[in-house]
Amino acid sequence: MIEVENSKDLQQTKKKAVILLSGGLDSATAAAQAIEDGYEAIALSFRYGQRHERELVAARQVAAALNIREHFIVDVNLAQWGGSALTDANIAVPIEGLQADEIPITYVPGRNTVFIAIALSLAESKGAEAIYLGINAVDYSGYPDCRPDYLEAFQKLAELSSKVGIEGHAPQLVAPLVMDSKTDIVRRARRLGVPIEITWSCYQGGEVPCGVCDSCRIRDKAILEATT
Repeated sequence: MIEVENSKDLQQTKKKAVILLSGGLDSATAAAQAIEDGYEAIALSFRYGQRHERELVAARQVAAALNIREHFIVDVNLAQWGGSALTDANIAVPIEGLQADEIPITYVPGRNTVFIAIALSLAESKGAEAIYLGINAVDYSGYPDCRPDYLEAFQKLAELSSKVGIEGHAPQLVAPLVMDSKTDIVRRARRLGVPIEITWSCYQGGEVPCGVCDSCRIRDKAILEATT
């Protein structure tokens, strides 16, 4: 199922960018950066069987706050086969912190590859010149699909796998936060006017952030550091 929220009076002349918008701090900041960079943003979110589906509420709120007038929410149920603490209720969400040289159990197999592939389809259909991603390699260095070399490889695939790519106009994968620390991201978000208070980073599925999962602790630490 695909949900679409749009407006019929979209500007036809402004350059466009697809934004992978999870509802979290990073993706909201990437969206705001795309808008500052002069793009008309088209938001793309996923209901992928994540235990923290609450983030989609935040995604809608962020899109509204940033005046993003076209927002697609796509169902891709990666929870059918599990393999991650984010999609399998039998795997506990970690609270002990990220371990060096270890891929976290919160890594969802193939998630970014699936999401970017769908974003490329949307971008080609809408004539978008760029795809903005909120991925971050510094705080999430254990994630294989959050690294610069992964993005470079996927950019090459985008150029080879589509009509616009063959014609020399493949959408550019833009990851403005990829080498930022989480504290840097908070500072950038504030500069761009991102409503940080409505973003959702918690890995748990409750109504309020748990405050103890790895994502909550990284976020809370960064917000504290950014204010001192």
